[in-house]
Amino acid sequence: MLVKLENPKTLANAIGIISELVVEVRIKFNEEGMNIVAIDPANVAMVEFKLPRTSFSQFDIDDKEVLGVNLDNLKRILKRAGSKSTLILETQENVLKIQIQDRVKRSFSLSLIDVTSEDKEMPSLDFKSKIKLNSVDFIASVEDCSVVADACSFIVEEGGKFVIHAKGLNSAKAEFSGDEAEINAEPCKSRYSLEYLQKFLKGAKLTDKTFLKFSADHPLRVEFANEFMKLNFVLAPRVETED
Repeated sequence: MLVKLENPKTLANAIGIISELVVEVRIKFNEEGMNIVAIDPANVAMVEFKLPRTSFSQFDIDDKEVLGVNLDNLKRILKRAGSKSTLILETQENVLKIQIQDRVKRSFSLSLIDVTSEDKEMPSLDFKSKIKLNSVDFIASVEDCSVVADACSFIVEEGGKFVIHAKGLNSAKAEFSGDEAEINAEPCKSRYSLEYLQKFLKGAKLTDKTFLKFSADHPLRVEFANEFMKLNFVLAPRVETED
């Protein structure tokens, strides 16, 4: 396998985000491109990352390739690439050769590992509420809630208003009408961990828009996408005392 990326920061940023949820993953390469699907050790969140074949300037693989990697080690290497670097990934026996080319060609070797977890797929879920909003607004709303609580509620009210609300000893609330977000939803409410949502926020910083899909007391799907990649998360609801 030999693949080349002219925009390695996209991959580096995504790997950094994923590494906060899982330590080891199976990275798959096939005719469609590169993808990762993994679940965190607590079985609370799943992540899916796709880098389409069109994102690569060179993409030579033998049918399918599956690479077991330690994400912390890979993250450290990818951080060495600049915005104008070219990244080359090449497999040789049980080693991933990584070249970073800019003014000077730099080379790294990353030992591949056996990742024994079963192959996973993102669940197919039926969502009653779908929200599209500016990523900067989503980031601000979640960060507001994290100041006062460890979980927040996503609420669609009668009349179509979307609310992100957290309440502990203190409270925080962000309200979105059809002027600030695209709301295709029916009234519902579900509660989610802010610890995980804050990890997802780093994905929001990669795209202009954030897509939220949820139903009453059901998992939340958070989607970030641009022309180079797709990064999706599924988060289990947090069921406890009402706000």
